Amino acid sequence: MTLDAELRVTRGTFSLDLDVTIAPGEVVALLGPNGAGKSTALRALAGLLPLTSGHITVAESTWDGANAFVPAEKRPIGVVFQDYLLFAHMSALENVAFGLRSRGTPKAEARAEAARWLDRVGLSGYEQTRPRSLSGGQAQRVALARALATGPSLLLLDEPLAALDASTRLQVRSELGRHLADFGGHTLLVTHDPLDAMVLADRLVILEGGRAVQSGPPAEVARRPRTDYVANLVGLNFYRGRASGTQVGLDGGGGLTIAEPVDGPVHVVFPPNAVSLHAARPEGSPRNVWPVTVAAVEQHAHTTRVRLDGPPAVLADITTATLAELRLRPGDALWAAVKATEVHVYPA
Repeated sequence: MTLDAELRVTRGTFSLDLDVTIAPGEVVALLGPNGAGKSTALRALAGLLPLTSGHITVAESTWDGANAFVPAEKRPIGVVFQDYLLFAHMSALENVAFGLRSRGTPKAEARAEAARWLDRVGLSGYEQTRPRSLSGGQAQRVALARALATGPSLLLLDEPLAALDASTRLQVRSELGRHLADFGGHTLLVTHDPLDAMVLADRLVILEGGRAVQSGPPAEVARRPRTDYVANLVGLNFYRGRASGTQVGLDGGGGLTIAEPVDGPVHVVFPPNAVSLHAARPEGSPRNVWPVTVAAVEQHAHTTRVRLDGPPAVLADITTATLAELRLRPGDALWAAVKATEVHVYPA
């Protein structure tokens, strides 16, 4: 019952060339920058955009390809949109019942099933509430109940938490994770938020320029990014270079010492909090020390992120105390230091 899709779509100068498989009960997150093709992939799976070539199959059923095309309204899918798109003139109960009614379920049966789903998502007592009277989190739960009530084979989540404020998002993300764990169908989550993807997905697919550039379990993708976009997504300093023993010459200039000998093309990563900054060249244990210039200083919650020009250029997260001690300003000359044991290297 695995969903197998070869999505080949050409629209003007843009082309999507993406292979996606989703096992029953699996949640796959599709991430990528704006214009990468995430929405095109979602629309193709939903039946809103025919494939130029390729196929979409679930078990023995072909939704697109081989001279077959199943329109959106005939596909067993549920969709939760970024802005939920609830019908403003309908109550929460009527919104959830809508999908069932459109598939021919008798009115009384559809309303009873809708009530069960509202109870399941924690909205018992809100059956007659209109969308304008619901909070963002409640509206998201109504949209999820509407999508799941029809028993879809494929659940498509299009930035489902993007419209929520930070405090509501934490709770709703946890609730959504519980519902996805109980869903036996196939789930594709489209998101820009790495935390949503890391928490909710079993597998990540990173899309850039219409092509998959990396895929795998969240922990593996976070530990071994393969592009600058992925490294930025997970918050790591990322370099390409060539290793010879314990020395790595970096493509953009400069070099790093690593703890274990390696040879050949490599990717090099380390977190910003592994970088220490000094007004004078430090002595002692760090084996990577190089001069840098402050490019920008940004406040990030309880830490300060400093962007530094190299080579190599580097991001450093420092404490407020360190910021006060160094009195950093753009243009300041400093020394950056990173221990060799903090540097992670893997084949390019």
